[in-house]
Amino acid sequence: MTDPRIRPATPADLDAVLAFWRTAAQGTSISDDRDGVARLVERDPKALLLAEDAGELVGTVIAGFDGWRCHLYRLAVHPGRRRRGIGSALLAAAEERFVRLGGRRGDAMVLTRNEGAHHAWRAAGYAPEEHWRRWVKPLADRAD
Repeated sequence: MTDPRIRPATPADLDAVLAFWRTAAQGTSISDDRDGVARLVERDPKALLLAEDAGELVGTVIAGFDGWRCHLYRLAVHPGRRRRGIGSALLAAAEERFVRLGGRRGDAMVLTRNEGAHHAWRAAGYAPEEHWRRWVKPLADRAD
């Protein structure tokens, strides 16, 4: 395999990205629907990065920057293409984006049960911060 081509997603990629995540990503999110991904691409057109090899989608990462912190989500590589540098290429592109935007530290959302991902994140220089806990509240059920 040659180096993957890394590019931002466009609205035309949304269905392919969602189908890819069903194959390559572990777990689901309340935002894993066409409207959620469309909002992301519309709000920050360079946040959702895609890796392609010969036109085939082989990896994704969301590199979100809120002006203060750099957040990584949905790092996923096609199961048949893992351990070939695709995840590393996506992370390098995400980190370059963060540096250009003035970011100072990246953090990643990683499922506790995804042991394979833990090894990959550690190899990329990331480490868990055990003194932090993610607190969530779904807002989809809120009445207007």
